[in-house]
Amino acid sequence: MKRLGYLVLGLGVAGVAGVALGWYITQPMGLPATVSERLTGDAQSGERIFLAGGCASCHMGSEDGADPKVLRGGAVFETQFGTFYAPNISPDPDHGIGGWTQAEFMNAVMRGVSPQGQHYYPAFPYTSYAKADPQDIADLYAYMMTLPADATPSRAHDLGFPFNIRRSLGVWKALYMDRDFVVTGEMTTQETQGRYLAEALAHCAECHTPRDVLGGMDTAQWLQGAPNPSGSGRIPPIAGDDFTWTAFDISAYLETGFTPSFDVAGGSMAKVIANLGQLDKTELDAIAAYILRAGQR
Repeated sequence: MKRLGYLVLGLGVAGVAGVALGWYITQPMGLPATVSERLTGDAQSGERIFLAGGCASCHMGSEDGADPKVLRGGAVFETQFGTFYAPNISPDPDHGIGGWTQAEFMNAVMRGVSPQGQHYYPAFPYTSYAKADPQDIADLYAYMMTLPADATPSRAHDLGFPFNIRRSLGVWKALYMDRDFVVTGEMTTQETQGRYLAEALAHCAECHTPRDVLGGMDTAQWLQGAPNPSGSGRIPPIAGDDFTWTAFDISAYLETGFTPSFDVAGGSMAKVIANLGQLDKTELDAIAAYILRAGQR
C-alpha cells in the first residue's frame, strides 16, 4: 500500500513537472529589451522596408481602390485551420498600432508576440520577418507611424478548437520558427542581397512553399509551389524543374507584372508587385538571382 502511495505521489510530481515544463516551453518569448533600446528608426529608410515587406498587400483594406497607405486591414485568409482576418495596423491609437512602442512593434514583427504577451498566429509571416535586421524593423516602425490613422476595428479570427488556443502556438514556434536562412552555401553578393529581400522581407516562401499538416513550411520543397490555402487552385512554383524563367523574366515580372508570355499578374500577386515594383531595379535583379540560386538546392 505504501508503495502504491509513493507511485501515486511520483506520478503526481511528474505530472506537475510536465505541466510546468509545457507552460514554460509555450510561453511567448520576445526580443531582449536591449535590442530595441539601442535602435532609432529612420522613417525614410523604413519606406523601402514597407514596400519590400508587402505590408499593404494584406492590410490596406479589402475594397477596390483602397489607399495602400491606409492600413485598416480586412483581407480574408481561408485555411484548413480556420479563417483569418488581417487586422488594422494603421497608427490609430485605439484600433491600430498607434499606442505601440517600438519594442512592442519589433516583438510582434520578429517574434510573433503581441503587446499583451500573446502569440500571434503565423498567418502573420513573422517566421520570415524573424530573419530581418532589427534596424530595418525599427525603420519600418518609424515609417508606419507617419501613415494615416484609421479607426476601423479589427475583426476577430474565426477558429475552432483546438486552433483557438493561442498558448499552443508556443509548441508550433518551437517546431518551425527557425531564424536561419534556408538557402545557404557559397553565394554571390547579389544572391545574398536577394536572399535577404526574398526570405526575410518579401517572404516569398510563405505562399510558394508547401506546408505540412501542422502548417509548417516544407523547406525540402522550398519555393516549389503549393496548394492555395483557400482550397481553390494552386500557387505556382518559382523554383525547381517546373520553373524555367530567366533572371530577366523574374526581374521584369516583379517590376511590371507581365509574365514572359505577356500574361498579367492577378489576385494577391498583383498587390505584391504593386509594392515590390517600387524597389530599385538592382534589388529586383538581386531577388531574381536568388530565386535562380534557390532552384539549385
